[in-house]
Amino acid sequence: MSKFRGTVKKNDLEGGIWELHAEDGERYQLRGGNDALRTEGEVVEVEGTIDKQAFGIGMTGPYLDVSSWKKKD
Repeated sequence: MSKFRGTVKKNDLEGGIWELHAEDGERYQLRGGNDALRTEGEVVEVEGTIDKQAFGIGMTGPYLDVSSWKKKD
């Protein structure tokens, strides 16, 4: 498992997908977590696994399977 820090953003494509715009410049589609994670503009640290084999309908980046997360200042 790896840790990723970034900002949560909603992409309105195809009814809406949630992404993590990571500090390293990458974009990941969030998969898992709870509803509280899906807050536009929230800065978070996510622990999880990247699934580079799967791309969702948004095709905006690989899935980040969320194991845990917390808000950051």
